[in-house]
Amino acid sequence: MIFEGIIWAILAGLMLGLYALPEKFTKGFEFENTWSMFFVINTFIVPNIAAFLLIDGFTDVLAAIPNGVLVGMVVSSILWGIGAMMWGKAINYIGLSLGFSIFIGTIILIGSLIPFFVGGIPATNIFLTILGGLVVVLIGVMANGRAGILRQKDEEATSDTSESKKGGSMITGILIAIIGGLLATGFSYANSVGAEIIDKASQAQGNESWKSAIAVIYVIYMAGGIAIAIYFIQQLTAKKLWGKFKTPHLGKNIVLTSIMGIFNFAASVSFAYAAFKLGKELGGSVGYAIFNTACVVTAIVSGLVTKEWIKASSKAKNFLYLGLTCMVIGIIIIAYSNTLS
Repeated sequence: MIFEGIIWAILAGLMLGLYALPEKFTKGFEFENTWSMFFVINTFIVPNIAAFLLIDGFTDVLAAIPNGVLVGMVVSSILWGIGAMMWGKAINYIGLSLGFSIFIGTIILIGSLIPFFVGGIPATNIFLTILGGLVVVLIGVMANGRAGILRQKDEEATSDTSESKKGGSMITGILIAIIGGLLATGFSYANSVGAEIIDKASQAQGNESWKSAIAVIYVIYMAGGIAIAIYFIQQLTAKKLWGKFKTPHLGKNIVLTSIMGIFNFAASVSFAYAAFKLGKELGGSVGYAIFNTACVVTAIVSGLVTKEWIKASSKAKNFLYLGLTCMVIGIIIIAYSNTLS
């Protein structure tokens, strides 16, 4: 059961690290058009289809969630949605590599510890082993961030015109990424407080245990989607981009963003199922760390494959390889903690 949970967490990270690739092939859209369409599909359409199609008595499952738990899940999920939007803002200040590293690093550190405050701290040897693994992962994240800064300098040095930072300073961007990462850990909290209760309610309707993960992610995505929708409505209106949806490539773009939405939703469901399989005591912490670390590793490797680092110096690549190595070692240490229980 433990091994199965770890495999599902890694699979979830792989899917999350790859889900954005189709975005590279959309045409006629600005950033806001592509991602607003993706989020509509991802947070509203796919969850409803999956939940009502696969879960028997789904409305009864939702009705069985205590009001206090449901409110906690909804509020923390809205915070997760705001955090995801702040990450997008941070990228405008400090670039994708550094913004991704700081944002995910904050999520891994805080999000992996949140379940301990909800369900209690495990035995000392297990807890210290997990913390040790997290430290190694964070060293890897910082190395990735350093690699991103060096790569950015290398690209500016080889370009004809040096691009200035848009919208503010590096410090502002770093603060936005950290605050966004803190808010995005609402995902971990919502899963921790709701998973067991929703699982019991779902199984009471005769559903298999794996379907409980769909119900958990349904609540998180529907609530978080509210914050995301408000943000994109404002952005599309302010930048006068609504007309961009009238492109001859609309059909192709819908297919591509639908693939993104299905992959992203499947990744989150797989994580929720992994956390369930790993058990109440360590599922949210160990599973969450493995999930996010596997996501970062996959995203970086895909960046290498698609030649995003082709202009980077050997120094930048060495930091990148150091980061990848540390994150893989950190995952192994965190996974090993499960064998100590």
